[in-house]
Parts: sequence; C-alpha cells; structure tokens
Amino acid sequence: MMITMHSDGGSRGNPGPAAIGVVLTDPSGNLLGTISEYIGETTNNQAEYRALVSGLEKAKEFGASEVSCYLDSELVVKQMNHEYKIKDAGLSALFVKAWNLTSGMRVTYHHVPREKNKAADRLVNQALDAQARLG
Repeated sequence: MMITMHSDGGSRGNPGPAAIGVVLTDPSGNLLGTISEYIGETTNNQAEYRALVSGLEKAKEFGASEVSCYLDSELVVKQMNHEYKIKDAGLSALFVKAWNLTSGMRVTYHHVPREKNKAADRLVNQALDAQARLG
C-alpha cells in the first residue's frame, strides 16, 4: 500500500510547548488518518522529528509498503536524505528511530513550503491551542 504523509511539528518558543500534526492519505487522496498531539516542552526540530516518527508508525500500522513524506522542515528532510550531518544528540536519537521504522518500506522525503503543508500545520496549532486552554 502506498501512503502519502504530510507531517509538521512546532513549538511556541524554542524550546517551548510543542505539538505534532500528521495527515495520511492513500494514492487517490482519501484521508486514512490524522495525528494532532501535544508533546510537551521541546525544540522545534525535535517536534518535526517526533511528527515524522509518529507518522511512520501510523503508516506501518496501515501496512504501508511505500511512503512519500512531505515536510516543511528542510533540516529533517536533508538529514533523512543524508545530505546534512546530525550534530545534535537528541536529533540523532530521533533520526535513528525514524530510520529504523522505514525497514521493509520504501520511503522518500520531500521538502515543501509551509503553504503546501497547511493541513499538518493546522493540526499542530489545534493541539497547542487545546493545551493552552487546559494550561
């Protein structure tokens, strides 16, 4: 099964309160699932990776054999494509987790402008706003 994933992570402050958003669709564009989750205090880059990891876990649950990942984090895309080295230990651990999840799947990573990632970004903000109301 082929899945398209749009993921985003964000923090209000860096580090600060953070959340992830993921949208999974099939090749016809039908919605398979979403994730909108507050993840606590962390950096923006860690949130971006955590969104990718959560999305890959969900894609695996759906039995995906191929996943096209679209992120507005150029850093994460270039690190996952081995174009940038990972110097931060926290990001390195998340990279390894994401990389291990791809076992048995063909996964591609694409950088998209923020405007092309609005649905995932909206899920991030929904989780952050909900947490702020609880806070």
